[in-house]
Amino acid sequence: MEYIVKKIGMSRTLGAVSTAVTLLKVSELKFVAPSVEGKAIAAYANGKRINKAIQGVQKKHSLSKEFNRFATIESDGAASGDQDLSALTAGTILKASFNTKGRGFTGLIKRWNFQGGPGAHGSRFHRTGGSIGNREEPGRVIKGKKMAGHYGNEIQTIKSEVLSFDPENKILVVKGSIPGANGALGRVKVVK
Repeated sequence: MEYIVKKIGMSRTLGAVSTAVTLLKVSELKFVAPSVEGKAIAAYANGKRINKAIQGVQKKHSLSKEFNRFATIESDGAASGDQDLSALTAGTILKASFNTKGRGFTGLIKRWNFQGGPGAHGSRFHRTGGSIGNREEPGRVIKGKKMAGHYGNEIQTIKSEVLSFDPENKILVVKGSIPGANGALGRVKVVK
């Protein structure tokens, strides 16, 4: 079973042993088509985007105006209607997939944790890449060379454990940190 969630932020549990937790809000989903091969089309609310195509799908499936985004998610034989939240209980293991924070074009030291050169004595080699290939053999830059470039804004998936779930407010408390910025949308999938 898969759910679309919004990252609220991080906190800590209170008690003899304090644990870092991430708070996730489960988005309200409505399945608009029955499950085929374990996947179903679901509608959820995100922002106020609207156009004729979205209005047509909303009218076809009798959806209210707030359900303006659509996604294909894994479901356990779900029919049309609301999503079942009974799988989200304490102790459940989840796989969370979120986009990491984008850091733009970054250098070698920030992107790959390279050491860098000496800072003084006229070295002129502080945060640059240095030599990247050989001259005669192989005479080219080898594929996969760690270089400066775009860093972040990639989908990252991690496993985590559910500590508690509030079904009234749809708040999911997950052990540890989850990638992405506060307010980011992602997916969680029940593993076991």
